[in-house]
Amino acid sequence: MSLTAGSRPDGTRPPAAVEEPTAAVAATAAKAQVPPKESRKAGRTPWRVRLRRDRALILMTLPALALLLLFNYVPLLGNVVAFQDYDPYAASNGVTAIFHSPWLGVEQFSRLIDDPLFWDATQNTVVLFLLQLVLFFPIPIALALLINSVIRPRVRAVAQAIMYLPHFFSWVLVVTVFQQVFGGAGIIAQTMEKHGWGGFDLMTNADLFKFLVTAQSVWKDAGWGIIVFLAALAAVSTDLYEAAAMDGAGRWRRMWHVTLPALRPVIALLLVLRVGDALSVGFEQFLLQRDAVGAGASEVLDTYVWNMGIQNGDFSYAAAVGLVKGVIGVCLVLAANKFAHLLGEQGVYKK
Repeated sequence: MSLTAGSRPDGTRPPAAVEEPTAAVAATAAKAQVPPKESRKAGRTPWRVRLRRDRALILMTLPALALLLLFNYVPLLGNVVAFQDYDPYAASNGVTAIFHSPWLGVEQFSRLIDDPLFWDATQNTVVLFLLQLVLFFPIPIALALLINSVIRPRVRAVAQAIMYLPHFFSWVLVVTVFQQVFGGAGIIAQTMEKHGWGGFDLMTNADLFKFLVTAQSVWKDAGWGIIVFLAALAAVSTDLYEAAAMDGAGRWRRMWHVTLPALRPVIALLLVLRVGDALSVGFEQFLLQRDAVGAGASEVLDTYVWNMGIQNGDFSYAAAVGLVKGVIGVCLVLAANKFAHLLGEQGVYKK
């Protein structure tokens, strides 16, 4: 058998040599993969085109932005009166009176430091915040877990609606309901008198006032927290529960290793917001019950600012207290958010 040129003794041809790509071919391929800067810019939509395209959405957001600017940012300019001896009658209106009021610098803040009533209100505010953080914050989480464990959807919906309903009540109605139950002429007091026991009036007990307002906050606002946590639980895949059950995890182990880790981002976010709102434990709730228990038990920073500014007409000092309160609140938000980042959570904003 004759062998052809380039063939092997077994009759097969050797594989063709693979040619190495030249530099020109490689450069051409690189240019085809990475578009030049001019072509990338040409691929972007011009802002005028995007403005015409999204003008309907922009027009829809303009009223909300106008309200936010008018009621949240423009009033911040009025904090300048904290550094003045503001007199609203120094001019024809209160706005132009700012330019005619004498400048005092930080004198109002020095007065604030030396005011024992301010520190008493601060102490009440901090104590109430810590008490509500311990007794109030975990309750919506526990109730959300309890409702989520109910199998029948109708029972779950009814329980959620009943718990969420008080959120729509005003504080006037909430205080009235508690007065009719725990007041001196309430149901509990009347029942005790019928059985020959002494009088009962929780609404005027200054020593238990902190627990009373915490119970009122739980009854009114726990339903709102339940909705937030139930929304987070709805996003948890059922495959995780099934896998944990197949591995032998019971109800409590599934809750600890599946449910609670799914709630951690929401818990961290709400906790950061709650810490930032630490010095704003309430205004209307305490103002309505101020006369029943006295200012010593019910005075918080919000009611103190109202009393000094509106009742006494000391607007500059009240503005100084409110400014200090706001600055401390911002610092608490930043610190709590930083702590959430250290725990691996996003918090209010990312790093």
